[in-house]
Amino acid sequence: MSGPDEDRVVELLDDLDILPDTTSDERGSGWGDSDDDSTARLLEDRPPHWD
Repeated sequence: MSGPDEDRVVELLDDLDILPDTTSDERGSGWGDSDDDSTARLLEDRPPHWD
């Protein structure tokens, strides 16, 4: 017979990855885009009134 829960030893693992930092719908592939960095393209496509 085991004792109360206070006597039980529980080891915590710091490297356990429960949830990813970025989900698939936050990536370009989730939107049907390529995974390439589109920052340069977006800066070129800025509207004229943003300059």
